[in-house]
Amino acid sequence: MLILEKRRAGMKDLDKNRPRILFLELSQEKRFPVDFSTYYHTHLYCHQGSISFLFNNTEMKCKGGEFLFWFAESHLKDLEFSRAFKATILLIEKDFLNQNIPDQSWSIDAILHSRQYPIKQLNDKSDRKRVLSNFKWLHDKFQDREHRFYEEVLKLQMRLFILDMWHTFANEYERRKRTLQSGSLYERFVHLVQEHCMAEREVRFYASLLSVTPKYLNFVCKQNSGATASEWIQRYTKERIIVFLQNKNLNISEIADKMMFSSRSFFTRYVKMVLGITPTEYRSRLE
Repeated sequence: MLILEKRRAGMKDLDKNRPRILFLELSQEKRFPVDFSTYYHTHLYCHQGSISFLFNNTEMKCKGGEFLFWFAESHLKDLEFSRAFKATILLIEKDFLNQNIPDQSWSIDAILHSRQYPIKQLNDKSDRKRVLSNFKWLHDKFQDREHRFYEEVLKLQMRLFILDMWHTFANEYERRKRTLQSGSLYERFVHLVQEHCMAEREVRFYASLLSVTPKYLNFVCKQNSGATASEWIQRYTKERIIVFLQNKNLNISEIADKMMFSSRSFFTRYVKMVLGITPTEYRSRLE
């Protein structure tokens, strides 16, 4: 295995003039750009060999025929490549992608699922062809600067790209959901929280669905993960709040409604509790 090192020759740190889209072929000799994970969402298709890494302190490996997605600013460490490693990657500047998300209703599940499971199983050749074709189509639109409606076309292609990626993610998400539904009590609880925490934030709701007491559910979660059931509920709710607040197309009252809070003021108090600042203060820090 070859340990990833920053390339010193022919590579400069990415700066404020960085391109919105990069299309690259990776191998032993050709590695990731310096600081790529700070600025770019990474879409990678592994043709052969493998890439190993620590993701949120969990060891993972992406092998030939698999698709890998990392959010910008993911907690990545210890990237290593096998000798036969070859991959195609598309790097999309984080703000450009975030500004062109077509609809937040389904993206919540896709985003949170990908934060936990970055490696996707592609079912057949058609899925692999779709992924690689979308890489090329988006990059081609980015390169076609002579187009009279360049920005409009590029943004539309970005939205089409996201929808097609969600199609791929949805297949993986549904497959994993079916697996979790037959899993342990703790696994079923985590699945239920992911599914219902937009509206349900009380331990007793989940304990009732699982036919156990809230006290026992907290105990099981603590034994399995070191966190109580209520802490898990708050963690997933917090992640959804952050995703919504980052979408400036939604005002704060709309977010409160989507998350079934009884009023905007109650939502504001809850956000203050989990984030330490109000929704308005959080948004002002994004500017």
